[in-house]
Amino acid sequence: MPYVQRGTELATIVQTPSKTWKAVIRKQGWPTAAKTFRIKRDAEDWARRTEDEMVRGVYIDRATSGRLTFGKALDRYLSEVTPTKRATSQKAEKVKAIPLRTFFGAYSLAAISSELVARYRDERLATLTKRKSKATGKAQTLSPSTVRLELALLGHLFTTAIREWRIGLAQNPVANIRKPATGDGRNRRLHSDEEDLLRKAVEGYSNPMLGWIFTIALETGMRSSEITGLRLRQVDVGRRVVRVDVTKNDSARTVPLTRRAAEAFGAALANPVRPKGCDLVFFGEPGKDGSRRPYTFTKAWNDIKESLGMSDLRFHDLRHEAVSRLVEAGFSDQEVSAISGHKSMQMLKRYTHLRAEDLVDRLDSIGAKKKGSPAEQ
Repeated sequence: MPYVQRGTELATIVQTPSKTWKAVIRKQGWPTAAKTFRIKRDAEDWARRTEDEMVRGVYIDRATSGRLTFGKALDRYLSEVTPTKRATSQKAEKVKAIPLRTFFGAYSLAAISSELVARYRDERLATLTKRKSKATGKAQTLSPSTVRLELALLGHLFTTAIREWRIGLAQNPVANIRKPATGDGRNRRLHSDEEDLLRKAVEGYSNPMLGWIFTIALETGMRSSEITGLRLRQVDVGRRVVRVDVTKNDSARTVPLTRRAAEAFGAALANPVRPKGCDLVFFGEPGKDGSRRPYTFTKAWNDIKESLGMSDLRFHDLRHEAVSRLVEAGFSDQEVSAISGHKSMQMLKRYTHLRAEDLVDRLDSIGAKKKGSPAEQ
């Protein structure tokens, strides 16, 4: 017969045939809690601590988190949560999951602490990538933005585990660590005659869609995925507007078109080689299943900019150029945000220096008026 002792009001301490000590707690309104220990004192301490948490209403069953490995939790996340996101996000999360699985895979969720997450952050920031610096020719360290996105995935997995899967975790270990600073972001503008050189090259490309896309990006500030994902019904050339339904921040918006952008869209809609039944504005070759997908122009764009000596220019920089021009033209932050789709004014803060430069001319004009006033003559 095993030895049984009433340790506290709610707990039963039992010595098992294997000479270990098992604490069992039964309290109305709570599921039965049990845990086995090698030493009797540990069982009593756990029982006393658990009873106190139940009385205060803050008890969390940590047994599941101690058994569930991060690798299995990640598999569940990728199969249940990731498929609910956009296709581009699904692909990106599968890539981010690789280093997370390598580092945390064998740990139980309960064993992953803020200190461990901080160590992952530091080791990832020190990691050398295959990409080499164009200036030095040496391998570069991993981008802080990349590490931030990996930590965001890790943090959301823990949030999902706590809130939806009801895994017993006291806190999210990612919430309490310092995130890598991302800096002020890229600030690449088109220099001198770069726009003319690029326009001549893309308009001379064998597929005219590349030239139309270039013009639309530079005139509207739309993202490449927003442009290539457009359907015929979303474009109204007559009213000079485009309705963007699928965006990075999930906020649909209506984009006004300049005359040049409207002309580019008009040409794209009238494309004589458009396949019958294809409602994509910019369409690619049919896949193995025979269906058409958005036009992919990455290779053509990279070849052109490399040939022009603009290897540091990214297609997304055209968006930055377009937004900068809107700011320089005197549009308000609210107007720029409505056109570009920036979700908050904070995201537009890196364009404020452009307004400051405009203010210099206005200040000079004020000074000139005062100097020429009758009172000073």
